[in-house]
Amino acid sequence: MVSGKKNLEAAIAHEAARLGFADCGIAPASLGPQSASRLQQWLADGCHGDMLWMEARADQRADPQTLWPEVKSVIMLGMSYAPGRDPFALEAHPERGRISVYAQGGDYHKTVKSALKALARWLVEVTDDEPESTGVKVFVDTAPVMEKPLAMAAGLGWQGKHSNLVSQSHGSWLFLGAIYTTLELEPSRAGHDRCGSCRACQDICPTQAFVEPYRLDARRCISYLTIEHAGPIPADLRRGIGNHVYGCDDCLAVCPWNKFADTAHRNQAFLPRAELTAPSLADLLVLDDAAFRRLFAGSPIKRSGRVRMVRNALIAAGNSGEVALVPQVIALLDDAQPVVRGAAVWALAQLDRERYERERAVRQPHEPDSEVIAEWQSLCTLADHSVAS
Repeated sequence: MVSGKKNLEAAIAHEAARLGFADCGIAPASLGPQSASRLQQWLADGCHGDMLWMEARADQRADPQTLWPEVKSVIMLGMSYAPGRDPFALEAHPERGRISVYAQGGDYHKTVKSALKALARWLVEVTDDEPESTGVKVFVDTAPVMEKPLAMAAGLGWQGKHSNLVSQSHGSWLFLGAIYTTLELEPSRAGHDRCGSCRACQDICPTQAFVEPYRLDARRCISYLTIEHAGPIPADLRRGIGNHVYGCDDCLAVCPWNKFADTAHRNQAFLPRAELTAPSLADLLVLDDAAFRRLFAGSPIKRSGRVRMVRNALIAAGNSGEVALVPQVIALLDDAQPVVRGAAVWALAQLDRERYERERAVRQPHEPDSEVIAEWQSLCTLADHSVAS
């Protein structure tokens, strides 16, 4: 038992820390009209791309009490995954694939949700003397919950110009989770914007995904393109992908507040796996379904599937200048998946124009997929224009 409301809030924070959370705060169960209007405008402008689930339950996302009318308070929690090495280190090694820091270790969904459930069970137990039983619901990145505005309302930090949460103590490296509860808890002091005049995250973006500060167009974001987007990578954004094969940390990693992030607070479940810190593109390009599942077992990457990973690796290969990758690229011209064949066409054209022309003459007349044919034709048109000029 915990006596007194103030003691309860302190006890929640203490138990959260014991369970591996780096930060904890309490938000009111209401976000106000500004968050809802910003979300609606973002959706209306199509900035969510193919993420149709964002608009399907937008009303519940904008208002916790629409999702669950009984909720009175939201306990927001942050779990650190602060990296121990420079996320930009592989920028100088184009033959290697860059995997986002958050995906190099164990699946955060499982780790964070397990800790959220443990905290929720504890909360129910210590408040069993309440007149009514305590109701709780836990959420981590899989429900219509606006974690970042709620985390700001709970004092965990503020939404930075890169649109992610920034913490004074943990930088941009926090996984967020939420516990909705029927308990009326004292809200924490809300966070406030400390970005000032800094533009580091805006200027670093390789694909210019920021429409303006605090507003991201997911359709140009490398994380969206390499993880959420199922089709071909838009041609005008492929060079900007560089050697990113899953996600991108550039706007997070450049944030000056990261200097306060301490890896000592990182949950051990997120320690990077050696095979995911700097995978060779040559190895990624030869993955079949079984090998993909083995390599990414227990990783959030497994959800996106082999096709997207190989597509991304082909774009990275085309950007690498590594002619040694040509045999693997050519082999993928025969892949069963059109999105892989199309990416292989582009990669081959970047690496070996002469071989590309030979392969095109043989393969284009027999290609059944219209998008892959369009890849052959668009690159052919570019090549003819280059010769003519």
